Amino acid sequence: MASVACIGECMVELRQAQSGASAGQGGGLYSRGFGGDTLNTAVYLARLEVKVDYLTALGDDALSDEMIAAWNAENVGTRRVVRLAGKLPGLYMIQTDAKGERQFFHWRDSAAARQLMSLPETDELLNSLMSYDIVYLSAITLSIYDSAGRDRLFAAIKRARLLGTRFVFDTNFRARGWPDRDVAREVFAAAFAAADIVLTSTEDLLALYPGESNDQLMARIPTPELVFRLAEPVSLLRFPGATHEVRAEPMTNPVVDTTAAGDSFAAAYIAARLSGSDPVEAAQAGHRLASVVICYAGAIIPGYAMPPKKRHRPAASRQATK
Repeated sequence: MASVACIGECMVELRQAQSGASAGQGGGLYSRGFGGDTLNTAVYLARLEVKVDYLTALGDDALSDEMIAAWNAENVGTRRVVRLAGKLPGLYMIQTDAKGERQFFHWRDSAAARQLMSLPETDELLNSLMSYDIVYLSAITLSIYDSAGRDRLFAAIKRARLLGTRFVFDTNFRARGWPDRDVAREVFAAAFAAADIVLTSTEDLLALYPGESNDQLMARIPTPELVFRLAEPVSLLRFPGATHEVRAEPMTNPVVDTTAAGDSFAAAYIAARLSGSDPVEAAQAGHRLASVVICYAGAIIPGYAMPPKKRHRPAASRQATK
């Protein structure tokens, strides 16, 4: 069975309750949940019947226990989660103004996940990457490690690729996670050079390379398989021997919350590729799941709302999706 390693960070989420927002107050009530881009992708991969492990570090506290239990309930593997005594997960808070615009505040500088690349367990964790068909991570993942940690991770990915593992990089860019854009551009270039598949968007790339055309942005990415999502629900695909445009089907339900649109797209794309679909079919699957996810509040939609999974010829080995 094909398997995926998702690497990243899940944080405690405090979301402002509607009553506090409508009162026009800075305080108010907050609901608590958990959130993280690569974790969202891992959950959707598991729901799409892909064997997936989540690689991160958590504390030994009750909140970390709750995270582990929730991931297990979603069939996300937790055997690669390192637990650190005395540490806690990171935390972020979402405030929403009267117009519905969101503002994020983060407390994550001492979060357990930031130490993942500098632990006694790190070598064993990184050596395990070669046992997976796909290693998936985002730019947010890379932003939480220091330069030495990123170098260590890239070296492990390169070793795994020699044995057939594919590296999928999602350019989920958040400026607040980087010391400056020059550092981000340098790290992005290294990830592009190492990746087999890049999932990106105009929103991410224009923040780093303002004023460039779609062609110029795509030319920056040498990877053999590229999915470039535009501002409208359209993806431009580039893969060996072809380029293609994939348009999402027209929406029939109102958009409620765009959280995890890209994360769910990534999960459906990866799942389809592992099941034997070509990139065009995979992008169609990505748009199909994302169009459902944005019709529900929050990153993870109810299980009953998942669209039916289309069956394809399963990949017989890691080489089958090359």
